[in-house]
Amino acid sequence: MPIPITTADQIVITASRAPQTEAETAASVTLIDPQRIEQLGEPLVPALVRLTPSAAVTTIGPAGSLSEVRIRGAEANHTLLFIDGIRANDPAAGDTPRFELLNADLVSRVEVVRGPQSALWGADAIGGVIAIDGANAPGIAASSEAGSFGFRRASVAGGIQGGGATLAAGIAFQRATGIDSFGSPGGDQEAFRNLSGRLRATYALAPQVKVGASGFVLTGRSQFDGYDPLTFEHLDTLDSSRNRLAAGRLWVEGGSQTSDWAGHVAVSLLSSSNRNLLDSDPVNQTSGKRTNAEVQVERRFATGTINHRLIAAVEVEQERFRSRDTIYGGFSNQDQDRSHQSLTVEWRGQAGRVNADVALRHDVFNRFKDATTLRASGLVDVGRGFSIAASYGEGIAQPTFFDLYGFFPGNFIGNPSLRSETSRGFEASIRYRKGGLSAALTAYRQLLHGEIVDVFDPLTFQSSTANRDGSNRRSGVEGEVAWAPSDRLHLTANYAYLHATEPGPLSTGQMIELRRPKHSGSIAADGALGRWSYAASLAYVGPHRDRRDNFPYDVVRLGSYALLDARIAYSVRRNIEVFARGSNLLGQKYQDSAGYRTEGTGLYAGVRLLAGRRSSR
Repeated sequence: MPIPITTADQIVITASRAPQTEAETAASVTLIDPQRIEQLGEPLVPALVRLTPSAAVTTIGPAGSLSEVRIRGAEANHTLLFIDGIRANDPAAGDTPRFELLNADLVSRVEVVRGPQSALWGADAIGGVIAIDGANAPGIAASSEAGSFGFRRASVAGGIQGGGATLAAGIAFQRATGIDSFGSPGGDQEAFRNLSGRLRATYALAPQVKVGASGFVLTGRSQFDGYDPLTFEHLDTLDSSRNRLAAGRLWVEGGSQTSDWAGHVAVSLLSSSNRNLLDSDPVNQTSGKRTNAEVQVERRFATGTINHRLIAAVEVEQERFRSRDTIYGGFSNQDQDRSHQSLTVEWRGQAGRVNADVALRHDVFNRFKDATTLRASGLVDVGRGFSIAASYGEGIAQPTFFDLYGFFPGNFIGNPSLRSETSRGFEASIRYRKGGLSAALTAYRQLLHGEIVDVFDPLTFQSSTANRDGSNRRSGVEGEVAWAPSDRLHLTANYAYLHATEPGPLSTGQMIELRRPKHSGSIAADGALGRWSYAASLAYVGPHRDRRDNFPYDVVRLGSYALLDARIAYSVRRNIEVFARGSNLLGQKYQDSAGYRTEGTGLYAGVRLLAGRRSSR
């Protein structure tokens, strides 16, 4: 069954500290399933996220360039990313998720939970949480593709299971010669490369005891144009960025979804490296490490007609940050670290047609003020396919290492006195599900307090950071519908309205926030008929504002656009499939970021081989 409205028996992973079915959760959740991911054939995950409600995707240049996701008007570093259960925001890049490194060929599922979720998952979950799962299907699948803009891709992934053990692994490669971001006469093209791998293994020591390990490596190399050192105008340069994100996780879990007691112990390690070069000469480099240890215990019991589930979790986390440069002669070199501990308690209850949830979390930071966050939600099945849901949630975003300690001689000095950004939000929805039709209408409102912003001192001509006075206000409406009459057609559509403002300068009232379209939406369809399978998506992004990153640094209006992508495949034999794919088929000339061009229409063709498994349709 396709998405974005999930079926009642689909499992939602990140709307609670423990998995639950869609019918139980009051959260606004979108799931992109394996069939749609496979049949759309998108190279990178941001193209899939763009199809979910209230997710504004900004790619600063052609494919492979820095990509940002803003959920419900939140900042780019206010989205918490999990990859195979590992917290994956980059501590060496302002705690932002590295969406441009996420190769979709190794992804089997994308889950997006909208709204503040820090009471469950801690810092950075202000806009929401995105969870990425790797491909775990048994058998082996290999594919290759080539087409416009010098694009090439190849991947192989597979899985085996038996004797209480499972093993899944994959590796994927992409590259493109790209386009010139600025479109200047004779300008050079911005190429990118992406090489990724992932591994997951589990073994059942006993009927209700399992051990597991998972890990991933994401690497990318992208070229970009910089600035004239005298005029600061855009200039065709030989700048490039090399990025690497690697992580591993070990865990032991006991119990099951029906046992009275359950729990797990897990440890994870993530490391990242980001290097900037000019004509292959080093300019600067940042690196980071995050270690995390977690213990969680769950208890199920009943009192009368109410079924209870209590969850308690303790986490200990440490982060390290390292910065080195050559452009300033090493003056900005620094080594920093920070740590924090947290305690989370969640109660879930179910009585007849009513489901309720309350979560409370306390975070203890060693570099700034501690924080306590709350989430409460409820869902009521009112009959005849209808249900109503409402929730209140709070979120926090801790200052980044750049905010606290960043230093660039004569330009920028960090502020160790910063406090965490805080947010709170309400939402309410009415939902319908009957047969192959499902729909939802949701309204929400969120406030962000103490946003961390850059400030400029006209006396010293240096910049720093500070917590802004006043509140950022975000409100909106989301509508979703899904219809699945048969395997021949699975259709989904959504529309989102967003009103996002921030305090204006010198107390001049509220002003519209940048890179946040007021109107957005998408339509997607996929299906299969005989040997044929097919999919298409149309993503609409309304007009929005952005600020130029060069003189005169003014705010400009970027026009609306609609991206039409499609793919069709034919099974030549049982395990051999040929396919053709098209991107931006309407030939839209658009910009996500002011001054940066994106690709036009692209056409691609490829072949897919299956061994020990069938196509997903």
